[in-house]
Amino acid sequence: MANLILASSSPRRQELLQQLALRFSIHSPDIDESVLEGESALNYVERLARSKAKTILALHPDAVILAADTSVTFADQIIGKPDNKQHAFEIWTKLSGQTHAVMTGICVANAEKILSAVVTTQVQFQALSLKDMEYYWATGEPVGKAGAYAIQGIAAQFVVSIEGSYSNVVGLPLHETVKLLKAVDVLN
Repeated sequence: MANLILASSSPRRQELLQQLALRFSIHSPDIDESVLEGESALNYVERLARSKAKTILALHPDAVILAADTSVTFADQIIGKPDNKQHAFEIWTKLSGQTHAVMTGICVANAEKILSAVVTTQVQFQALSLKDMEYYWATGEPVGKAGAYAIQGIAAQFVVSIEGSYSNVVGLPLHETVKLLKAVDVLN
């Protein structure tokens, strides 16, 4: 089997990939993650995943690279990671009682192929009270998370329903990842 490199330092992506019983190393790229003017969320996550994969492939041309980028979107806007408590509360106010989309661009690349896909999952939040927000912020969990929440953690209590891939919301859609890895002969 080819040397598999995960182009991400995300502990959640590492845990998800370990569920597939794959051996891999980690090499996180340093790329500009700015959204281009007029760029849709779908194009953004796919472009970043491909850029991350290509960056690491240039350093390890004999390896297979797996890269991903996840964004939370609401009303066609990308909702990033919270800068501070006030920003987190602004995000949660938007998501409160609403359905938002979580999009992950995934890319698998080797010397012969660069394959990518985008997976979208719909997540419905309950209406959040100020008390809910204060409690959740105090846990520390929202820091560094797209959309200011972690579905696999404490925030699960706020999720009314999801439509689509649960692992996508965590950060790596496993079904689609396996399909791409099979396409480059990493998995049988």
